[in-house]
Parts: sequence; structure tokens; C-alpha cells
Amino acid sequence: MFTSTLLDWFALNGRDLPWRHTRDPYAIWLSEIILQQTRIQQGMDYWLRFMQRWPRVEDLAAATEDEVLREWQGLGYYSRARNLHTAAQQVHARGGFPTTMEGLRSLKGVGDYTAAAIGSIAFGLPAAVVDGNVYRVLARHYGIDTPINTTQGKKVFTELAQSLLPTDQPAAFNQAMMDFGAIQCTPQSPRCVICPLQETCEALRTGRISELPVKERKLKVQTVRLTYLYIRCNGKVAMRKRPAGGIWQGLWEPLLTEDTDLLSQARLLCKDVKHVLTHRILLADFYLWETDTRPTLPEEYVWMDESDMDQYAVPRLIEILFSKIPSST
Repeated sequence: MFTSTLLDWFALNGRDLPWRHTRDPYAIWLSEIILQQTRIQQGMDYWLRFMQRWPRVEDLAAATEDEVLREWQGLGYYSRARNLHTAAQQVHARGGFPTTMEGLRSLKGVGDYTAAAIGSIAFGLPAAVVDGNVYRVLARHYGIDTPINTTQGKKVFTELAQSLLPTDQPAAFNQAMMDFGAIQCTPQSPRCVICPLQETCEALRTGRISELPVKERKLKVQTVRLTYLYIRCNGKVAMRKRPAGGIWQGLWEPLLTEDTDLLSQARLLCKDVKHVLTHRILLADFYLWETDTRPTLPEEYVWMDESDMDQYAVPRLIEILFSKIPSST
């Protein structure tokens, strides 16, 4: 009942997305990586640009990391872009995309969900996807209150999704689950009145729509203060590529400093610019120092032409700060 009703709903209401008009694993994989933590409306433009610039996985593999990060700029979670580039090189090296779940999971940045999406849509593998939409739909319909962010919860929902998956229509079922959660069984104000599953929905019957799915614990959000100094010197700007191991790895930023002597020579452009990450709130102050003499800086900072700045990938926060910089005179 659940599966057939869901597939009937999908046939009438499924979203028309460009990567659904192909079984090319590269196009499907690219869409899945971009749409992690990204709304479809925003991700669509990036997918189209990536496909235009690098139409084959071999083309993406041949790009530099800086080129990929620059094209990714604005999407956030930049480890996805680095993993995307590495995985493209893995696929190119092995001569094509793996066609098994184990092989797909061996690609950098590809976990169970992404492997199931690529495998079912591109290769017809009978593997159910389990993401936020799936957790929500199943938790509500079957009245499951096992926390979704626990080992037991993941096991319960994965086994249930797999048991519902029709082995002859894995792609349609997985895409139906994604769309049903995004369009019909939404986090807030779900469309229960016109839901084709209302008669069998346990959460609707017991008045627990807003309570399900259950999620345990909440990570403490940390507030971090940053002070950036944009040093402009004879058409050059001091920048560094952020090192491995922290946020924004491989992206560029101006001088990050708490040196009051340097800051005393600069002009404050903006203060307490707020930027929210998953587990952090960043508050940034931004200064501009125009000088004819290059100061001594840590060795990781390099001087680049200010006119070439748009060729380098920067975090969204830095992009916001750069928008406050007045033109050089």
C-alpha cells in the first residue's frame, strides 16, 4: 500500500530536474554532491555551470583544485568540492564509475546515501536511500520514535526503507521518497489534508506530526570572533591559502590578525559581521590598510595582484567582507 501509493503520487507530482533526464552516473553523482546541504533552486545553477565547464568526469579530473573551489564558491561546506575533485580523479584512474554499492562507497565523499542514489538511478541497484526526507516520511507514517541520529535509529530506518523498495523500480522509489518529503510531508506545515497516505499515517492519527521524527541531543554552538586586515600596497594584496585540518581548507583569506599595532594604522570598514556555520557562529571585524611599504607578515601570506583577486576561491564570509572594500584611488 505505502509503496504503490507513493509511486502513484510521484508519477503525478515528481519534480522535473535536469539530472533526471539521464542515467549518466557523472551527472547524477554531481547533482547528489552539490545538493548535500544545498537547496535545489541554488544547486541547480551550480550543476548547470559544472556540467557546462566540465561535461565529463575526465574534464573535472583534469581541473586544478583551485579551479574547482572557485566554481564552487558560495555553496559552502568546501570539503564537498575537494572530495568531488578527488573522486573525479579516482573514477578517471579506474576508467569509469564503479557499478556496485561497495565500489561507489569507495569514492571520496560518497557515503551510503549518495551511493544508493547513484546506484539506483544510474545502474538500477536495489538500494534504498535514507536521508532527512526519508526519516521524516517513515517516522511519521509508521509512528517511529527511535531517534534518527542514533545507531539504532539509522538501522531501523534503513531496514524499513529497504523493505519497502520495489527491486524493479529502485530509482523511481528513491526519487519519490525524496520528493514526497520535500513537497508533501514537509518539516513544517505538511500537506496532511491532501496527503494520499493520510488514512494509514500513524502520526496524523495520533496527533504527533510535529513530534516526529525524533532527534537526540543538540551540539553546542560556539561563537568565534575574527579580525581581518585587508592590506593594499601598490596594487597588491596580502592573502594566504587556508591550511588543511580546519574550516575553509584550500580557500583564500586576507590577513587574520590580533596585532593592535597593525590595526591602529588601518580603517575599520565593518564590525561584527555575522556568518553562521553548522556548529559555529563567526563574528568578523574587517579593516583596510592602504600603505606604500609592505609590512613583514607570516611566511604563508603572499602578495597577489588585486586585479586578479576574482580568480581565487574565498569563503562566503570573505566574499561578504570584500564587498565592503572601496575602490583604490
